Amino acid sequence: VHYPQTTELMVKAQNRLAFDEIFLLQLGVLQQKKNWISQPSRKYIISEDAIKSFVASLPFSLTNAQNKVINQVKNDLASGSPMNRLLQGDVGSGKTIIAAFAIAVVSSQGGQAAFMAPTSILAEQHYRSLLNLLSKPEGSDLALHPEEIKLLTGNTSSQEREVIKNGLLQGTIKLLIGTHALLEDPIQFKDLQIAIIDEQHRFGVNQRAILRQKGNNPHLLVMSATPIPRSLALTLYGDLDLSIMDEMPSGRKPVETHILSPLERERAYQIIRTQVEQGHQAFIVYPLIEGDENDDVKAVVDDYDVLKSEIFPDFEIGLLHGKMPSEDKEKVMTDFHDRKYPLLVSTTVIEVGVDVPNATVMMVEGANRFGLAQLHQLRGR
Repeated sequence: VHYPQTTELMVKAQNRLAFDEIFLLQLGVLQQKKNWISQPSRKYIISEDAIKSFVASLPFSLTNAQNKVINQVKNDLASGSPMNRLLQGDVGSGKTIIAAFAIAVVSSQGGQAAFMAPTSILAEQHYRSLLNLLSKPEGSDLALHPEEIKLLTGNTSSQEREVIKNGLLQGTIKLLIGTHALLEDPIQFKDLQIAIIDEQHRFGVNQRAILRQKGNNPHLLVMSATPIPRSLALTLYGDLDLSIMDEMPSGRKPVETHILSPLERERAYQIIRTQVEQGHQAFIVYPLIEGDENDDVKAVVDDYDVLKSEIFPDFEIGLLHGKMPSEDKEKVMTDFHDRKYPLLVSTTVIEVGVDVPNATVMMVEGANRFGLAQLHQLRGR
């Protein structure tokens, strides 16, 4: 590669070095997988009847993709080796149902489950939906009592933390949903058998390992809405089995995506105004918090005043960005979710896990400043 006689030889040498790198990476990943699989894990056998009653209790019918992944998870849990699965599916493809199924199987046979999400807003959202999904089927083998499901975030009071800590050690709490707070030392489980991580790309390898170490070879399910090309997924996550949810529940309207030039800005504002007047809500997302004099990219703090005073003077507008204290961020998001104002002006802090069903339009300023995964996440809101 240093002194090639011909261009052809140089290309061959470069290819050989690239091959070595990826080959060693693959060996490392496969070694991890082998170490993982060689450890025994508790088997969870579940009858077809129990699965049917769980599915029948849901307020909607499952897609083919969901049925396929439920089957994969069922086989993983019954295998005697720890599940190590990456579940990748677009926002709204129904990943939470898969998590609920895995939790229900494990907890119905005495094990405990941990569900970790990157933000308090997302953790609370999962708490509400899992409470709804898991405490529904009365008399079902896979039902949980609402008291067996708890939420732990930075906002949880010290009194409630004490209740959670004791409940986990005694085994009376079967499912704990929370943020990074789950990783703290006081949080110990009596018998953690499954760990589920949402938006897994927001957590580091060590954080995943800490959560796993709170149990004895627990099953692991990590979920992500960021599209990862299969070849890249096998390279980066070769130690994980990959499940792809490639189907949306019926009745979902496709998301329309339009690129507008700066001259069409008025048209974008008009679309937002029309939606708000119909009782809906809207996001305007900016790449920067504060602008630079030399930069022509719009920034959220500078534009907020203009939007408020000149463009939408008749609307209440919320402001959200990463430099705000976390309690202020939480308040703004909660208020927006509760429809206290129709318009939220924000940076990409809303990228993950903000669920405002009443929001029908999002305008992204300076979209060329965002990565593809970020745009995909934003579109999923």
